[in-house]
Amino acid sequence: QVQLVESGGGLVQPGGSLRLSCAASASFFSTNTMGWYRQAPGKQRELVALITSGGSTNYADSVKGRFTISRDSAKNTVYLQMNSLKPEDTAVYYCRYCLGYGCGGNDYWGQGTQVTVSS
Repeated sequence: QVQLVESGGGLVQPGGSLRLSCAASASFFSTNTMGWYRQAPGKQRELVALITSGGSTNYADSVKGRFTISRDSAKNTVYLQMNSLKPEDTAVYYCRYCLGYGCGGNDYWGQGTQVTVSS
């Protein structure tokens, strides 16, 4: 079983930046994709960004140009750099450890970290 520990959330003003971290208890393997998702109150969980084991990335249209996902295999950690934050970015952000190139029902989730963007 893989445990994921998220950190870096908090309260920031619009236009500010945060960097989220997700540390895994197990090493990344050759084909696993990592992802960041978010869920705002009263809304469905949505994809924010994905990164494959080879470093390919994919972003939701709403965050393109503002957010960057990266991974450090030596530290078993994935990051989400969030710039130019907007109030609509307010949500609980979840890290996802997928067991293959794609993500399915048996992959692992972190507990979530709150990001609040408000003046």
